[in-house]
Amino acid sequence: MVRLRDLYDLLRMTLGAFLIAAGFNLFLIPHQLLSGGLSGISMMVGYFTGWNIGLLYFLINLPVLIWGWIVIGKRFIVLSIVSVLATTVFLQLIPDISINSDPIIGAVFGGSLLGLGSGLSLRTGGSSGGFDIIGSILTRRRDYPLGMILFILNSTVVLALGFMLNWDLALCSMLSIFIAGLVVDTIHIRHVKVTAFIVTSKRKEIAGRLLALPRGVTVIKTEGAYSQSQHEMLMTVTTRYELAELRKIIKETDPKAFVNIVETVAVIGEFRKLQ
Repeated sequence: MVRLRDLYDLLRMTLGAFLIAAGFNLFLIPHQLLSGGLSGISMMVGYFTGWNIGLLYFLINLPVLIWGWIVIGKRFIVLSIVSVLATTVFLQLIPDISINSDPIIGAVFGGSLLGLGSGLSLRTGGSSGGFDIIGSILTRRRDYPLGMILFILNSTVVLALGFMLNWDLALCSMLSIFIAGLVVDTIHIRHVKVTAFIVTSKRKEIAGRLLALPRGVTVIKTEGAYSQSQHEMLMTVTTRYELAELRKIIKETDPKAFVNIVETVAVIGEFRKLQ
């Protein structure tokens, strides 16, 4: 049975895919600019061969989606597959026309749309495919801003454009990728830590699901000042990116749980439990 929350997530992923496809077809592709990453590779191949960029985008993403399924998990990749498929469809539907004559303006607005689309997808719990998945895998190991990781990864593709085609186009593409990275980091704040204190009567169930993320959990014995009844409070440090999944787990397991979430200035010691 499909839940309303799942439909909402699918709608957000579809909207993100539409923004990405619009950035491609309305701003970047008409000026032969690149978005970087695997989508940039598909664009470059399309520019030189005349092949359909949307289909290339889908085919090049397949191996990375499989890798992500193995390393990251089912929900993330299912949403990412939705994004890649929807982007492929929108690339066929949105006309490949230039709505401006200046490649710099195209780079700015194209990068902004790509950043909005990718950030929305990442905040929903999936990705737009390509280097987003690779960047997400890397941020599971290190606490770096994802947008800047994507900027570094994507720069290699743009350098290839400069050597093979035109350095002016390569520099405009770098501008587009940089702006997209800034927008992604504004929306997708995975590197910002928060601490959640959860008072619940279903400690084992919630703790088990949190440990499966994987995320460390500390159990603290508590007592209600008014009721003088004994409780068990769970404390876990997570990221603002993962808050949506945390809320989902608590709502499904114990809707009556009391949860206090505070922003964490710093974490000293082992934070991540690696698979």
